[in-house]
Amino acid sequence: MRHHSMALAALLALSGAANAQDAGEGGQIFARYCAACHGTDARGNGVMAEVLTLVPPDLTGLGQGADFPVLQVVRQIDGRDPLLAHGGEMPIFGMWFEGDGADVALPGPGGQPILVSRPIADLVTFLISVQS
Repeated sequence: MRHHSMALAALLALSGAANAQDAGEGGQIFARYCAACHGTDARGNGVMAEVLTLVPPDLTGLGQGADFPVLQVVRQIDGRDPLLAHGGEMPIFGMWFEGDGADVALPGPGGQPILVSRPIADLVTFLISVQS
């Protein structure tokens, strides 16, 4: 849990007050685009889970035993690193997460900034906040 709190603090520090990510907004994005498969609690138990070929993963343990994998999560959300699931690619929502064109920085591996759209930054911040 300590690593996740540190990651969330780093996100907020890197972004500055004007660019602070919003876990609440990220939760709304998650509810709209992700919860059907991953569940409202992000544990992989969404209403669609029983009809999928592969069970959606529990997203609350993404950073267990290590730092939260920001780069890998961003790449899966925006479609640069798709997962094979349900017999094909995981639905790619990157085009819906383009935002207003003003990218914000998330700290990646070694603190290297990763520029992403505001919706993706908010969604990643939400995912960090639900880590167990």
